[in-house]
Amino acid sequence: MPTYPDEEVVAALDAYVDLRNRIAAGQATWTDLAELFTDDAVYIDPAWGRLQGKENLLEFLDESMRGLEGWEFPIEFTAISGNTVVIKWTQQLPVPRADGTRYEQSGISTLVYAGDGKFSYEEDMLNMAHVIEDLTASGWRPGEGFVPPPKNPDRNFSRP
Repeated sequence: MPTYPDEEVVAALDAYVDLRNRIAAGQATWTDLAELFTDDAVYIDPAWGRLQGKENLLEFLDESMRGLEGWEFPIEFTAISGNTVVIKWTQQLPVPRADGTRYEQSGISTLVYAGDGKFSYEEDMLNMAHVIEDLTASGWRPGEGFVPPPKNPDRNFSRP
């Protein structure tokens, strides 16, 4: 894979961050994110496992976000090294703690830029033990249409 010019990778990352901000503002949906990926992209989710291809990514983005209304995923910072992009974010539950603070977990996404404004790979890392602890402590229950992750997801995280 060629190394793309820094300006091109930065522009793709800016488009990704802008779309995430529009999703947070209710101006776009999670399925819109699929347009920033190649047709054969690989997406690794800590709960859903490996998904390959844009059609599977669209289905995942639709199903995995149903019933999670009020959840937020603010980005803390981004970094770029060649074609590799790292995004540091948090996952915040809508239910507050007794002291008013949010239940939140630390997350990191690693993306690989593939040219033409698109990414070929994303791997999201999130401590699922922490997520389950917070879900239990908060008493959060999924909303209408919730689709649980598969029981035996593909854990292959290799890059294409």
